[in-house]
Amino acid sequence: MAEISRDQLLHVAALARLELRDDELERLGAQLNDIIAAVSKVAELDLSDVPPTSHPLDVVNVWAEDEPRPSLPVEEALANAPQRDGAYFKVPPGGTS
Repeated sequence: MAEISRDQLLHVAALARLELRDDELERLGAQLNDIIAAVSKVAELDLSDVPPTSHPLDVVNVWAEDEPRPSLPVEEALANAPQRDGAYFKVPPGGTS
């Protein structure tokens, strides 16, 4: 089983722009090595008869059917508009770039 070295941990911390104290390096190093050990156990399994999958569950569309229905009345849609111009929101000219 491969273990993460202190240099590798420092490199990853630098990439993540993290400043870690020595006690944090020791604790995180131990935790990462425990994770690596747990994940490496998968390599011990015989998975030759298991088909590759991208997701363990059947993925189905959970959206409702798109059916036309009446829209919100203009007066109700603009009821809380700070300013309006007829049936439209009124906004200050210009924009951000």
